[in-house]
Amino acid sequence: MKRIALLVFVLIGWTTFAQNANDTLPKAEISKTMQSVTINGRTIFLTAEAGTFEVRDENNAPIALMGHTYYTKEEGKRATGSQRRPIVFAYNGGPGSSSFWLHMGVLGPKRIVVNDPVATPAAPYRIMNNNYSILDVADLVMIDPVGTGLSVPVGKAKFKDFWGVDQDIRSLSLFITQFLIAHDRMNSPKYLLGESYGTFRNAGVMNKLLDQGIAMNGVIMVSAVFDLRTLLFPPNDDLPYIVHFPTYAATAWYHDRVEDKPGDVYGYLDEIRSFTENEYTPALFKGDRLGESEKQGIASKLAAYTGTLEAFWLNADLRVTASEFFAELLRDKGELVGRLDARFTGINQDLLAQEGSHDPQSTAISPAYITGFLDYLHRTLKVNKNLTYTITAGRREGFKWDWAHEGNNRWGTQAAINTGIDMAEALSRDPNMKVLVLNGIYDLATVFYGVEHSINHLGLTKEIKDNISMKYYEAGHMMYTHEPSLVKFKNDVSEFIKATSE
Repeated sequence: MKRIALLVFVLIGWTTFAQNANDTLPKAEISKTMQSVTINGRTIFLTAEAGTFEVRDENNAPIALMGHTYYTKEEGKRATGSQRRPIVFAYNGGPGSSSFWLHMGVLGPKRIVVNDPVATPAAPYRIMNNNYSILDVADLVMIDPVGTGLSVPVGKAKFKDFWGVDQDIRSLSLFITQFLIAHDRMNSPKYLLGESYGTFRNAGVMNKLLDQGIAMNGVIMVSAVFDLRTLLFPPNDDLPYIVHFPTYAATAWYHDRVEDKPGDVYGYLDEIRSFTENEYTPALFKGDRLGESEKQGIASKLAAYTGTLEAFWLNADLRVTASEFFAELLRDKGELVGRLDARFTGINQDLLAQEGSHDPQSTAISPAYITGFLDYLHRTLKVNKNLTYTITAGRREGFKWDWAHEGNNRWGTQAAINTGIDMAEALSRDPNMKVLVLNGIYDLATVFYGVEHSINHLGLTKEIKDNISMKYYEAGHMMYTHEPSLVKFKNDVSEFIKATSE
């Protein structure tokens, strides 16, 4: 009897200890408010839940509080049941960026209005009804990955457990799965929408979720990148120079640097694609075997197409990085062009500089977006003002991204990380899944020709490749700052959701 009593005492003590340990974990916190949005003259009433959601690991242990905002359409929920209404999970990129850009730029019920394509003055900023929100066709979950927004690790987890390609894919997949279950949305039409690195993430998450038996109806890629080689300029790799060139040419066209400028930018880009594939690429492939006369001929065409000097291209050995182009194009005017959106220009303080000193687009709009969102988060969504919203994980001590990626085992070790392989596997395994890719032709951060190259090299069958649709906008990385592109964004995404959710 004494042994039984002792065992009971130990069990009670351990249970109490476990409960007390669990009680020390920070708890998820949600602010629930009623909101509305008017789209095309029709007012939609919404429930908004903003705050954190507890995410558990595969052994059911809490590992994170994930910050998010969840919008549901009250009228539609009562009339047809939330299971029938599409749900979109959306995030920005970075890696290490919170989701307020998409939230306040295009998707949510309110949007920040900026003076595109020039600098927006200081507060008060215009925060207005978003007539271009997708909330008329779908419910929306804006997600902040761990380290951004309100998202933090809990329990035994550390920030480093979430800061990496595969770590990020895992945690977002856990969140989406558990969120769907917790909110009775598992049988709803489901979508991912990511911007920039968020598209790189999308390609992995869509495959990870499919592995777990959760198929997406559709995946929306905004300003996409799948193969990191298309962003970087490593030694002895011609690909990034090749895929950036059409955007250089588009930028020159926009800023009237092209002699006898054609009237249609898309027709101009078709000419540029042809030159890039049939002349520029073979010339670079020859390396130092390229003859001087042929090299000069290519340099002359590169200069003409981009409104720059032939000597600039010869001095660069026909290979100009994006940052070098930022500084060069408008050097004679004392200006540099934007990285995220080359329509924006800024003051070049060092006219001898080889590279651009800053991104004029980022400095032009960031204060409006950051200030406007924080005001909306705390004043309208009523999120606890004692909770600090982290704009970027880069502000946290020790932030470092792990770029290793398991990838597709059939391909072995990847020299350069490419989640396009994950996307190809998911699309080939699920022939009903659709992908929509939205490209800004003046985006020098994730260039459209790089996306085209990546998709053309996935080895997809024609039937599966036809499930990927490409749309183009006369704007940059955040094409929604440009109102005509904002209208097109709304229409393209809404039609995609409608077509794939029935």
